[in-house]
Amino acid sequence: MSEDLAIDVHGMTKRFGNRTVVNHIDLQVRSGEIYGFLGPNGSGKTTFIR
Repeated sequence: MSEDLAIDVHGMTKRFGNRTVVNHIDLQVRSGEIYGFLGPNGSGKTTFIR
């Protein structure tokens, strides 16, 4: 069965200089799904979405 993925991310890491702000994120969202992205302030939510 083939998945119709709108978002497919594997092992994403984001750094600002020496500071790792998002570390090894995996995410799959299928077309038509509604997905919530929750976490405390400063946890990298906005950085991940960008």
